[in-house]
Amino acid sequence: MLNLDKLRQEHQQISSELSLPETVKDRERYQLLARRYSFLEKILNLDKTRKDRLQEKEHLSQIIANPKEEEEIKKMAKEELPLLDEKIKSLEEEIENKLFESQEPQRDIIIEIRAAAGGEESALFAADLLKMYSKYIEKNGWKFEMLDSSPTDIGGFKEIIFSVSGEGAYSHLKFESGVHRVQRVPNTEASGRIHTSTVTVAVLIEPKEIEINLKPDDLEIITCRASGAGGQHVNKTDSAVRITHLPTGIQASCQDERSQGKNKEKAMRVIKARILEKMEKDASSKAKTEKRLLIGTGERSEKIRTYNFPERRFTDHRINFTIYQLDRILEGELDEVVNKLIKEERKKLYELKGLI
Repeated sequence: MLNLDKLRQEHQQISSELSLPETVKDRERYQLLARRYSFLEKILNLDKTRKDRLQEKEHLSQIIANPKEEEEIKKMAKEELPLLDEKIKSLEEEIENKLFESQEPQRDIIIEIRAAAGGEESALFAADLLKMYSKYIEKNGWKFEMLDSSPTDIGGFKEIIFSVSGEGAYSHLKFESGVHRVQRVPNTEASGRIHTSTVTVAVLIEPKEIEINLKPDDLEIITCRASGAGGQHVNKTDSAVRITHLPTGIQASCQDERSQGKNKEKAMRVIKARILEKMEKDASSKAKTEKRLLIGTGERSEKIRTYNFPERRFTDHRINFTIYQLDRILEGELDEVVNKLIKEERKKLYELKGLI
């Protein structure tokens, strides 16, 4: 169980500070401290309830161990004990969830999937990952919106960019950044040899308006005719848009919509997310160190997963987790691995913050 001594000390410190005249006069600081105090109060009240339940459990255990106690009473105590264990476990999970959620931003995200090594086979697996994420997103009730895509002639994708919004989307999908490796026999391979291909996934936080304010003079916006698979409007209208942020050289394009205005709007969302990602990478070394101490680096070059089709094996290399139910994973059944990643990250975060 978490060590909440630091939170108790903070609770007492804020309580004292809230009573000071200078704090009361500073309205903004007072409100900030009051919100933090209220949050800590809820955590500590839950912990008090947990301790009460632990005392009840100790009392029941003493009854069961007492040779002088009536058998009927012992029987009732034994029946009550597992129910009490469930209540304690539920309280511990609630405390942990509240602590973690307080540090986890509820943000919309943009996910980029790109075919990497392996040519057409890599592009086909990019399509498989799109299907996997789409099903996982649907099961969680989040909103999916396609922003841009570059399909291939045989059903794959060179690149796919889409947004995901909804409570919990970021905290569950942020672990997907990195290199996804697939091992399977391609449909186009006559000799039946197993090929290894890779796809990269990047999860970007979608900035709020106040976070990214791009100057019009810093943007080069080019319109052109859409190319590739994409419907009857392709190559007929100048609807495709490519935006370049001149100070950084970062680009984004979109051609999925018939409307040039909609394509420009989507491309602008993508370029803002990419600029925010660059800003965060250029942030303090302390933030980078903390990120490395958690689950992987989040870099696109880090190999995080292997999907082995002949063995039906799925492996997440960051937590050494393997299951032989690849078909379920590709159908969007990601809860088991995501929950393990969340649990491991929480453990590392709590160690870092001195809570365990």
